[in-house]
Amino acid sequence: MTHNEKVLAQFAARIQQLILQYKDIKKENAELYAIIGEQEDRIKNLEERISQAQNDYQSLKIARMLEVSDVDVEHAQKKLAKLIRDVNKCITLLSEK
Repeated sequence: MTHNEKVLAQFAARIQQLILQYKDIKKENAELYAIIGEQEDRIKNLEERISQAQNDYQSLKIARMLEVSDVDVEHAQKKLAKLIRDVNKCITLLSEK
């Protein structure tokens, strides 16, 4: 084998190695893009869940505020009814004298 043939054989071998490395890297790149796609889908799903949880939390806060308000209104009505009874008793006592 002549020197040129040896150089050509080495060159061909290196080209084959580069082609194999290229195929391996291309495969790895495709796998990584697939992982990125899955992670982006997961992130989107989690962001939607966070948004829904925030909306639920706001709704619960509003419901709790309304619940407290209803209790306060009921308490105020009872207090007002007691005051009216007290005033009526006073009026009755004053009218008897």
